[in-house]
Amino acid sequence: MLLAVLGLAGTGALAGCGTTNPDSVAAQAQGGDQKGYVAGDGTVAQIAQADRGKPLQLSGATIDGATWSLAGRTGGVVVNVWGSWCPPCIQETPDLKKAYTRLRAARPGVAFVGVDIKESAASAQSFVVKNRIPYPSLAYEGGKSLLALHGMAPATPTTLVLDQQGRIAARVLGPVDATTLVGLVQDVIPSTPAAGTR
Repeated sequence: MLLAVLGLAGTGALAGCGTTNPDSVAAQAQGGDQKGYVAGDGTVAQIAQADRGKPLQLSGATIDGATWSLAGRTGGVVVNVWGSWCPPCIQETPDLKKAYTRLRAARPGVAFVGVDIKESAASAQSFVVKNRIPYPSLAYEGGKSLLALHGMAPATPTTLVLDQQGRIAARVLGPVDATTLVGLVQDVIPSTPAAGTR
């Protein structure tokens, strides 16, 4: 069952909490580099439709002061958990932009949203403007948006692909490349929806 695959993938990331793992929060703190994140290993997992559970309830203020909500979006959504302080997040930024551009052309109903964590909205917005990221990001707000992901984002970065009902259908723990992300979305959203682009 594919949920078991997700469980095993999460175990690998959560193992980073041990002091013997160089990617653990404790080890990173001892290293003095102030990364402060649990790194994902790039594990990709897909969830069968029957095992996807309930739709997410994701909404909130964006880093530029607007609002965003998953409610009413029927074209599928890519959710990327990130922080400007996270080196793998910086690494994957060009690939996320490429995937966004490709999917806007092929599946214009698919929306992208970032979930920024552990920093001020001003710091996040500075990164977004500098890197010309074309889609909105939810502000940290004490982790409210992260809680709405039901524990499915234990690593930074994590990318989730939500189906047309707002359920988690695929997950990448760690930086994602454009080809992988486009392929996952195409698997989840086989047709071309017409609504919910942003």
